[in-house]
Amino acid sequence: MAGAFRFAGVPAIPLHHQLSNKACVMVEANSGPFHLPAPREVQETWVNAVLATPGANVPRAALEAIAPFIVRPKEMLAEPTSGGTRQIASDRLRKVRTDAGELLVVIVDMHGIGGVVWEHNERISATWRSVVDPAGAKDGVRSLSRVRPWSRLTEGGEEKVLAALESTVANREHLIANVDAAVHALQARDGFRSYDLREDLILNGQVEPCMYVPQHVLLNEEPPQALDGEPSYPDSYWGWMAVRGNNRTRYRHDLFEVTSSEVLTGIPFRKLGQDREGLAVNPSYWLAQYSELLNAEYCAGSENGELTGRAQRAARVAIVETHLVIGSPTPQRLFRIVQGSNRRDHVHPPLEFAPNDRSRALGRSVLGAYTAHGELEDRVADVLTGLAPITDLPDVSDDASISTLRDVRSMRLLIELFPTKAQAKKRQLIRSALSEPAPSQMQLSDVNRRVRAWSALTSESYPNPWNPRVAEVLKRTVASNGIELTGRPLADLLATAETDDEAFEELLAYRAPHWLAAFDLIDADRGSLAGQKIDDEGTKADRVRRTVTNSINAMRNNRVMAVGLLRELANAMDQGDRPPSQIGPDGRPTANRATRAWFNRSFSKESGTRSYRKRQTPENTASGQADAPERDSQDTDVPAAALMTRIDPAGSATNTEESDTQALERLRREFERHILMLSEGVGELPEQLEEMSERAKAAGLDYAIGAQEASDWTLTLTRMLAALRKIPETVMSISSPE
Repeated sequence: MAGAFRFAGVPAIPLHHQLSNKACVMVEANSGPFHLPAPREVQETWVNAVLATPGANVPRAALEAIAPFIVRPKEMLAEPTSGGTRQIASDRLRKVRTDAGELLVVIVDMHGIGGVVWEHNERISATWRSVVDPAGAKDGVRSLSRVRPWSRLTEGGEEKVLAALESTVANREHLIANVDAAVHALQARDGFRSYDLREDLILNGQVEPCMYVPQHVLLNEEPPQALDGEPSYPDSYWGWMAVRGNNRTRYRHDLFEVTSSEVLTGIPFRKLGQDREGLAVNPSYWLAQYSELLNAEYCAGSENGELTGRAQRAARVAIVETHLVIGSPTPQRLFRIVQGSNRRDHVHPPLEFAPNDRSRALGRSVLGAYTAHGELEDRVADVLTGLAPITDLPDVSDDASISTLRDVRSMRLLIELFPTKAQAKKRQLIRSALSEPAPSQMQLSDVNRRVRAWSALTSESYPNPWNPRVAEVLKRTVASNGIELTGRPLADLLATAETDDEAFEELLAYRAPHWLAAFDLIDADRGSLAGQKIDDEGTKADRVRRTVTNSINAMRNNRVMAVGLLRELANAMDQGDRPPSQIGPDGRPTANRATRAWFNRSFSKESGTRSYRKRQTPENTASGQADAPERDSQDTDVPAAALMTRIDPAGSATNTEESDTQALERLRREFERHILMLSEGVGELPEQLEEMSERAKAAGLDYAIGAQEASDWTLTLTRMLAALRKIPETVMSISSPE
């Protein structure tokens, strides 16, 4: 290679605070488990071999950044071709296919200190303020920089896209803070894991390989100059970000007693055993120094019989098998492709995924499948997955209001996740991405999984994520038929909702749950009253256990105030997500702030229920008997015939007006309704048990429930199972033959 060889995007001649070239002379021989970087000429040979490998299209600078961490790079090379060119051996290459596209990875042995925790990891996606929130970041919440494909102009003026990512941050401090925040967010999710990963790495090493993708990070702010006139640090950094294995990367760094941000931006000289300030930014230098230090500690500890020091704890991860992304035939979609490489874990979720992050990942896997098969434009997919601002959508004005922008994205997500029968290809792709049964066999749990994906992705456009269960107000038939919206603008729906039934229903069904959750006026029912907070008005009015459907039905029964509240929430969004005001009986805002307690009083739980009506007979009409006890409107998918039937204390039907045919139809529908209710409830039980366990751990308790309570619950479940086992046989016995 002509000219000076570069490492990590910085010159081979050291920047400020680096040592002389004499200190960079390294050998591959080691007196301990921690390998030193290969000599420069060997690193350069490896870089050239990767670039000569068919299918590889990664930037040279990215390879130069990771080359110091590669252990025994010569062993990866195939024999020279007839022209003398060296390539990577075929047994070191793998193709990875995802719903979004294809990757070429090279399998390497890497120094365990290598790699960087990625803030775009989907396990922690709910941590950040997204670029699709038109209100922007505030209140100390960090927002992530937009990731784009790495591209450069050729000498002929054409844009060339390679298999790498690129982003821009304000300054070096912002970059470090983002990486550190990602590490802290991963730590906060340790409670979702059933074993101690750190101790597992110490005892067993890293069994499963991680995957890393190159990302170039540019600094907007010019680095300050040192006393010698040289920049104090680089103006950009090449990092290899963990696509798979963020937690493994984090714990390896913990064992080495460095941070991910230090691996990316430079190691303090004091960590290299040198008594001076500043950073070493050239990995070929600092990795050699650090490995020599660790090897000395390891040998000293072994001689003294002390195997509990830093070097001993990190010994089993001194070298780790690693997959590096070096190519893709569609590099413009690289971000979605690499995130799709482990989305099978989202469909069959491991414990370490929180519900909101898991649901977002599910939705993105669907959108990735659409783009890979040409069913969705990349430009649109970027907005829907949270990679680009909403104004990048076609036909969206740059000066559109915040509420309008959020609504456009949410409604587009909704129709993408519930395609109609006319969109046969998308219906097939979403079934494949989510491992769903045929539409005719879908259960309410399948519908709710899509709904949660829609809800979680929608929340990216708002200041804080909400419980993705708040939108579970759709029926099973929706998934079978898909959703078709009127296409009317939000402003038109709000303006006509008082008198237009269609507009009112569309607002309540598809907007109200999210808007109410965004301003903390409702939440998905999460269990007992003891887990709910006391309201800020000093009353217990919000300590009401109610479903979201019940809240929406209560709004249906108070249309004037409901429309007024929806308009006020839209205005609150447009005015910087300010606290909304209470609504008076006339539908106009008042001077008081809207709270959950106010909402529960104004739209009471009782007004959100529907009663079973008695058949009107001379006896009960004359006596003025009240209607039957009310049922929660979660069960409102009941035909009118079912609402007309009552059973007297003796157990005989009192509705003499109902024919046998009508009664049979009613019973069929009621039985199906009860099955769906039971299916939904059973599906939520594991999640509720998981949350109880999490709450107990957070509270410092050894147990979530008492022994007697556990015994009572178990006995009840056992009795239910015994009763349920008899039902399938009975169902088949009264069914028609095929």
